[in-house]
Amino acid sequence: MTGAFAGTGVRIAVLGFGEAGGEIARDLVAAGADVRGFDPVAPAPPGVLARNDDADAVRDAALVLSVNSSHDALPALEASLPALAPGTIWADLNTAAPSVKAAMVELAPGVLVADVALMAPVPGKGLRTPMVVSGPGAGAYARILGGLGADVTVQPGPAGEAISRKLLRSVFYKGLAAAVVEALAAAEKAGCEDWLRANISAELAGFDDRTIDRLVDGTHRHARRRHDEMTAAADQLTGLGVPPRIASAARDLLLSLKDES
Repeated sequence: MTGAFAGTGVRIAVLGFGEAGGEIARDLVAAGADVRGFDPVAPAPPGVLARNDDADAVRDAALVLSVNSSHDALPALEASLPALAPGTIWADLNTAAPSVKAAMVELAPGVLVADVALMAPVPGKGLRTPMVVSGPGAGAYARILGGLGADVTVQPGPAGEAISRKLLRSVFYKGLAAAVVEALAAAEKAGCEDWLRANISAELAGFDDRTIDRLVDGTHRHARRRHDEMTAAADQLTGLGVPPRIASAARDLLLSLKDES
């Protein structure tokens, strides 16, 4: 790759200097990229050329990293469109729905949209945060950022494919985290938090493919009994003064499975 698309010295615009965008921008500067950007609130990190608005930030960039929020993903692209040169790579790193990522391709037909899913928290990892990318700009994005030290995996498919995989994984990870938080809050009220914490740790340490199969099969096979169990669990949490949000959701899921059997 040559010129504006070369690794060191490549012109990159970063939109958003929050927790993720700020750290990635700093790492890009350290890797030798020519970085400019805009954030209406946060100051530009050292070495980043601050611009006046989104369009001003992207007007001479070969690659744009939109790292603001899911709500701002489309507005940022719309505001930047008049200044985007044909062939510019627009990389959306926000956790927006697959339909939003796909809409970007329709909104900017002359732009190479890259749907980027950040697969781990950015703080402490920065540019080396594992990323999965799909869409028309995926290959070019991987070549540029890979040349600057990023950990990028190309997922074949349209824009929306990468974020879809992250969100499906989030159902498990964030759901698990919420269940742990709720269970430990109730266990603290019941006076057995240490016991439950050790029990959860031991269970998670033993997870493998067979465990997953057992969970799925057992949930369907024993939905009726487990629905009654989670009804009792939700009642217990209510009695302890802990809102049973996760317990109630599990109860309702099991009820739907029970009715299907």
